[in-house]
Amino acid sequence: EIEVLITKAELLAKSKLPPFEIGDQKEGVLPDEDTRMKYRYLDLRRTEMIRSMQFRSKLVHLARVYLESQGFLEIETPMLGRSTPEGARDYIIPSRVHPGTFYALPQSPQQFKQMLMVGGMDRYYQVARCFRDEDSRKDRQPEFTQLDLEMSFVDSKDIQDLIEGMVAHIWKGLYGTDLKTPFPHIGYRDAMERFGSDKPDMRYGLEWVKLTDVVKDVPYKIFQSILSEGGIVAGICVKKEYGEVGRNEVDRYIQYAKKVGLGGLTWMRCENGVLTSNITKYFTPEILENIKKTLGAEEGDLVFLIAGPWKATYEGGGFLRKKIAEDLHMVPDNEFMFFWMDQNPLFEIDPVSGKYDAFHHPFVLPLGNIDDPKCGGASFDLCLNGNELGSGSERIHTAEMQRAVFHKLGLTDEQIEAKFDYFVEALSYGAPPHGGIAIGIDRLCAILLNKDTIREVIAFPKNKKAVSLLDGSPSPVDDDKLQELQIISLAGDFDISDAEEFNPDAE
Repeated sequence: EIEVLITKAELLAKSKLPPFEIGDQKEGVLPDEDTRMKYRYLDLRRTEMIRSMQFRSKLVHLARVYLESQGFLEIETPMLGRSTPEGARDYIIPSRVHPGTFYALPQSPQQFKQMLMVGGMDRYYQVARCFRDEDSRKDRQPEFTQLDLEMSFVDSKDIQDLIEGMVAHIWKGLYGTDLKTPFPHIGYRDAMERFGSDKPDMRYGLEWVKLTDVVKDVPYKIFQSILSEGGIVAGICVKKEYGEVGRNEVDRYIQYAKKVGLGGLTWMRCENGVLTSNITKYFTPEILENIKKTLGAEEGDLVFLIAGPWKATYEGGGFLRKKIAEDLHMVPDNEFMFFWMDQNPLFEIDPVSGKYDAFHHPFVLPLGNIDDPKCGGASFDLCLNGNELGSGSERIHTAEMQRAVFHKLGLTDEQIEAKFDYFVEALSYGAPPHGGIAIGIDRLCAILLNKDTIREVIAFPKNKKAVSLLDGSPSPVDDDKLQELQIISLAGDFDISDAEEFNPDAE
């Protein structure tokens, strides 16, 4: 403690009575989040918020130090560019000088950083501000920050090795301990079929097991119908030692399964050495015994079965797995598991229309013949505790292959020329093989600080309605400004208090 002898006191600025107590959370109950957002400059005075900002600043500093030690240059890319299809909606900026034309705020620096590689900037990085006009939820904001980087003459392993070194450097600087590397890998299909997610939380077990072959001859008509249409059946075993799951809880899981897109949920319990439930009469004793052995079910264990189309069924199973684990307190606190999710497909194919969509984005290097629906892409994701921290890939570096992929995605020559002419032109001047990744700074900080939302690690975030309660944006503008831009507003008067919340269930 320091004792200070006061010889003179001078009032520098008067203060109104704050709308809430400016103290630590332990000292009192925090006001609702909207009040905190409206008076964010007061909320930032709290020790918890100060520590979050200090943590974020140190994390970014450590990343910069590491990347510059590896020969990277920090280069800024434009904030005003052309609107191109990148998955989400663009934020559009009208041009006053060129009426009827528009800029777009960047969803990512993707094309510009690739053109830096064409320009000989072999190692680039940037703490990049990005903008996506998409629904807001706890891990998304209209504007967010990425640690963006790109390298020439590298493959996927080179990029992953660099990121592991950087994350280990950050970890050492933040916590003073060594982070175990290399990070484990899991393939996309394996992750989906075991965990029901392409960014699974692997800190706990509770894995799905394929039962399609086990039940292929089952008399149960529901399963027969699903299997005849090419669907799958999978099961999960909730061990008795995980916690008691009574019939009321089972009924709630059945309702939850429907909510997350599963057609239904079949359950059985192991009693007196056999699986029993009100539907086991539709199964032969041999099939029930094989289900029990395949899932490793023992006395008192609960078994859930799901069935349906491959992707939708496993995705629903992933939500159910997470729900059960949270209810039974299986998720360990203060444990962090980084891993790489790879072996991704290049395309996703709509089962109804047959239309091809890029699994990640249209600039990923194909690993095979792009006419093969099972063609893989040289992409990978860095994941942590059930969250995707960043997505990376080796890139297409020839104009011919880039055009071919655009064609596969349904773009005509005219559309390619209108949207990507400058980029394809750049690739025609001898672009080196290159690749890179972008790491979400907001999300990484929130996870490491155990925050429920990235709003807690951003100084001035938007709220759940994508509105800034601090300055009242978005807001109408004067008619004369619209006239300058030759824009007519078709919307009526807008009040931010009437704004609908985008994904209320996502919180």
